[in-house]
Amino acid sequence: MSIKASGGSSLAKPQLYQTVAVSTIIQAEQQDRFLDRNELGELDTYFSSGLKRIEIAEVITKNSELIVSRAANRIFSGGSPMAFFQKPPVEQQELAMAGGASRSVADLPTDMKAAKQSTETFVSANKGSNEGGGFLSSLFSSFTSGGIGKIPAGFRPINITRYGPSNMTKSLRDMSWFLRYVSYAVVAGDPNILVVNTRGLKEILENACSVDAAIVALLEMRIASMGYFKNDLEAKTIISDYFNVLISELKAQSPSNKLRQRNSDNLQGLELPQSFSNAAERRPKFVMKTGLSATEKNSVVKAAYRQIFERDITRAYSQSISYLESQVKNGDISMKEFVRRVAKSPLYRKQFFEPFINSRALELAFRHILGRGPSSREEVQDYFSIVSTGGLSALVDALVDSQEYSDYFGEETVPYIRGLGVEAQECRNWGMQQDLFNYSAPFRKVPQFVTTFAKYDRPLPDQHVYGSGNDPLEIQFGAIFPKDTSSPNTRPAPFSKDTKRILIHRGPGINNQHGHPRAASSQPGSLGAKVIRLNNELPGASNGVSVKYGESTTQAVIRAAYRQVFGRDVYEGQRLTAAETKLENGEISLREFIRILAKSETFLKTYWTPFYVCKAIEYIHRRLLGRPTYGRPEMNTYFDLCSKKGFYVFVDALLDSAEYNDVFGEDTVPYERYLTPAGLKLRSTRVGSLREDIGQRVDQQSTPRFIELGQASDLITGDAIQGRVDQGVTVQREQTKTFKLTNTTDKVGVANVVRGAYRQIFERDIEPYVVSANFTALESKLSNGEITVKEFILGLGTSDLYLKEFYAPYPNTKVIELGTKHFLGRAPLNQKEIQYYNQILATEGIRAFVNAAVGNMEYLQVFGEDTVPYRRFPTLPAANFPNTEKLYNKQTKQDNEVVVPSFVPVKTGV
Repeated sequence: MSIKASGGSSLAKPQLYQTVAVSTIIQAEQQDRFLDRNELGELDTYFSSGLKRIEIAEVITKNSELIVSRAANRIFSGGSPMAFFQKPPVEQQELAMAGGASRSVADLPTDMKAAKQSTETFVSANKGSNEGGGFLSSLFSSFTSGGIGKIPAGFRPINITRYGPSNMTKSLRDMSWFLRYVSYAVVAGDPNILVVNTRGLKEILENACSVDAAIVALLEMRIASMGYFKNDLEAKTIISDYFNVLISELKAQSPSNKLRQRNSDNLQGLELPQSFSNAAERRPKFVMKTGLSATEKNSVVKAAYRQIFERDITRAYSQSISYLESQVKNGDISMKEFVRRVAKSPLYRKQFFEPFINSRALELAFRHILGRGPSSREEVQDYFSIVSTGGLSALVDALVDSQEYSDYFGEETVPYIRGLGVEAQECRNWGMQQDLFNYSAPFRKVPQFVTTFAKYDRPLPDQHVYGSGNDPLEIQFGAIFPKDTSSPNTRPAPFSKDTKRILIHRGPGINNQHGHPRAASSQPGSLGAKVIRLNNELPGASNGVSVKYGESTTQAVIRAAYRQVFGRDVYEGQRLTAAETKLENGEISLREFIRILAKSETFLKTYWTPFYVCKAIEYIHRRLLGRPTYGRPEMNTYFDLCSKKGFYVFVDALLDSAEYNDVFGEDTVPYERYLTPAGLKLRSTRVGSLREDIGQRVDQQSTPRFIELGQASDLITGDAIQGRVDQGVTVQREQTKTFKLTNTTDKVGVANVVRGAYRQIFERDIEPYVVSANFTALESKLSNGEITVKEFILGLGTSDLYLKEFYAPYPNTKVIELGTKHFLGRAPLNQKEIQYYNQILATEGIRAFVNAAVGNMEYLQVFGEDTVPYRRFPTLPAANFPNTEKLYNKQTKQDNEVVVPSFVPVKTGV
């Protein structure tokens, strides 16, 4: 099953938005039990209201534009809000073609009808009278606030003119988004989709417009939606419930992030947004209390078994630790002691300690007792020492008596998996942690954490700091260049503050800012990039003529600035003509011109909006400072600046930095000063950028083969020379005697033809046998000239002797091979020919097959009327030589093997 939706969280397995049925069944499946009476009642209620929920969603979908327009008229003033609604271009075109001015409102598309009706004065009394959500009720509700509920005290209508068209479009889109998610939740029967997607939006709404205005819009949409079900109390209750969930979430305070409890500062991923926790799969927590019923206590004990043994051992194997169960149920021991003793039991030792080495047993104990995997190599070393010296008992005591166990589970709580959504996960053991949670111990016996932590000592080029967020471009974020063969999902790289990116200086190698910061202002010279200044008087220039503010030079500088900042020549409509004019007139410096370009809408959409923050920082840093970032500290500084103060402050920080002032100053266009090794490698292999000594054609002088064969390396005898001349040629190429009857008066010649025919058809001389008398009549007719050699061959092939010797003992495939050998002097050409003859042989018999072989055009062209068939392919080259050679070199009576399987079957229409 593929995942089609998520809550927008960075979970490895995002939650599918679940219906009531799915979530209820998952809860029972996690606890390995049947559905109880309350859950079955909940399912019954959900399924019984299914048609009603679908009807509600259908009505809301059909009238969504009208509902949104009513809410927009409530919170906006000074114009028509629906004029900013995104309208389908196809419907607009159809409206224009049909003459929209003469059409009635009822004939308009839905969104156009909403836009038109939202601007009317609501004078007509019949408008909205047939529909509860019409505009007549909207007119009265605009004067009386009691109809939609309690309006927040801080609500003030928003003026459309001051708000701006861009913000208006986004606000209408967001209101439609809220209504759409309400319809999702109604169909799913679970308001979790609203909770997940609404929490955390309060700050965003406050910065964009107003939370109070959003609440008023939701109140209005609630009344408008309920108005379509005036006489349906059940539908109105369902709509009201889900809108109330949405409104209450907006009224509540923004939830704070969940902090990971820890006893060490050497941990990554310490905070988890509350929305991520809400999007996670819901897992119940079990606590043993003295006042619980017997059934509830049994559920808690089973939960402990499922956590420690990864299965319900009572149901699966009919095993249990009865004396411990009775003690914990009676309150003689706490759940903490129950976990300790169960983990020390012979049953646990047999299943999770003895079959594994100490490293894997340690990982499994962490999962079962602390609900997580090992955090670091140091932690593995500490506990490995404990399990090596004290065994399983010492390991269990160390884990159960730890401060972490007390903080998370205390004395009465059953340990649980602290996975995705429960708390923030660490980067260093992310992949192994998921494997430990998702796979059962019997299937994963190799210790994963030890091998992964050991790889931290490997060179950094084999790893990547951002895991699977690997950029295929030459900009490798985080100063690490990964290998294609490594898997960053399960092998994130250790990346400390001291790790730096390897950069190549575009100029003399000694001018390295890492070792010589004062060389930042030095010019790259002929070995580096081309430097373009507004004042063309570079150091060492000999022209002595000032061309400052010259129009032609200024235009060249402007073009160079565009190419550096945007990475290309911009389109005519993207040029900032006002800033260009100020630069030409000397009103602003070149640095200010670069600043204006970097803060333009085009630059924002090119290098900031499409990317995540780290990638955008890398791109902008290279454009404005001419180099990638050095390492983690620099990236952390920029990231903090962007997150707190935004894009424009980040641009100002780069242009006002001491490095920019030292390198470029006020009158120099930024240029590329450093690049990465990966970038240099890509450029060196780019078409048109190869050096003269790379990739050129090298013509090697080689001696022709026939000259090498003709050269004698040593003394060669005459026999060797003759053998080389005759190489590949045998005496078989000289065709054997062909028996051809040209004159019937030559009785010796006739006798030779008859004997040759016997040897060809029957593969032997038949004179010694009595059966030779069977063909006396045929021999007489041939000698008297009454029949031809072809007819004589046909008579032999259709004789009883041929049927007995070459038809009755063999399958059809073998008969066809022998027939082509006897009558055509070759093996079958291909599978298609065999299929053709097989059809004749199977339907009409052997005599029809012989007639088809002797009577075809091939026989007539090769042998004619007076020639006895003979082997036609004695030597190479011949297309059918291998099969013919194999067929002629075997003895028919002693070998039943067929030659046909050597052919590749082909499709045929026969």
